[in-house]
Amino acid sequence: MSAASDGPVTRAPAYKVTDLTGPGHTDAFGIGGTDLGATTTAPDGRLVSVFGDTFASPRAGGRGWRSPVVLFGDPASVPTGLRWTGSAGRGPRARQVVRYVHQVPRWFARRPRRVTTVLPTDVITIGDTMYLHVMVCRELGHVHWTEIHSSRDQGVTWRPTGVRWPGGHLDGMFQMLTWELGDDGFVHAFTTGFQRDKGLVLHRVPADRITTPGAWESWGFSPDDGWAWGRPPTVALPGAYGELSLRRVEDRWLLSVFDAGNYRMDVLDLASPLEDLHTARRVTVLDGCAWEHEDHAAGRVAQLYGGYVLPGSRLDDLHLVVSQWNTALGWPYRAMQFRTDLST
Repeated sequence: MSAASDGPVTRAPAYKVTDLTGPGHTDAFGIGGTDLGATTTAPDGRLVSVFGDTFASPRAGGRGWRSPVVLFGDPASVPTGLRWTGSAGRGPRARQVVRYVHQVPRWFARRPRRVTTVLPTDVITIGDTMYLHVMVCRELGHVHWTEIHSSRDQGVTWRPTGVRWPGGHLDGMFQMLTWELGDDGFVHAFTTGFQRDKGLVLHRVPADRITTPGAWESWGFSPDDGWAWGRPPTVALPGAYGELSLRRVEDRWLLSVFDAGNYRMDVLDLASPLEDLHTARRVTVLDGCAWEHEDHAAGRVAQLYGGYVLPGSRLDDLHLVVSQWNTALGWPYRAMQFRTDLST
């Protein structure tokens, strides 16, 4: 079990609004099975959602493998179920937006730095530019390095910025990332590892220097004078975490976390990213369960992960993109939209 926060953990069960991907939802874009779905608002106002390993068939595996892919959504449709309006690709088919090759020749398979997939962790818009952080992986849980790509055409095409960090950077706790822009001109980012066995650490970078690795600084603790920027990072919240999503909603900072150690999805309600995560208000919105005990209307989801906050959310109407993968059967392998109320 992961370490719980010192403060009380309350409950506000989310219920499913709709499936977002899979048969009947993303066939027009050549997407049968996919996951993740971190979402931000493009400079032109449309929603840009970035998905991970994607296949033409409605399951994990099979033909048409690519990652990451981008779908565009109508922001007005969020309250009733996000409606897709297009994709990044030639024609309707969603294409892979980062250039590399998934399947390598057999003679290459023993080389230790082979890349099997590139997975998105989060996307952000700063001015007229969008930035995408990805993990370059050998296999699930094995990260060669992470890097940032950028787009200046509303998320249609993406180019590498040349910025990358080794997979072992900060003892492997700078792999999975979520970020958000504050009024202070800094982008704040929580990070963890991709192995779902690490806690959270906090960083910041000036928004206009997001592609300068040396401008990133971590939040660290010293017994002599407490917390300060520019120190080696101190774990801000111990535990075993997976996907993260940090977003400003009304006057709050909401941090959605997949708590793998406790097999649930929580949202931390923060006044600022610097708030003590041990004592912050923490709300469980979804519980993991066995497949035979699922109830999406009551907040019980088998093999859940993800949990990305959708733009347009309010505290009393919070919408999350939640993934589900039946690893035994290959399907369901999809992203879904859930809704909850954190106002009480």
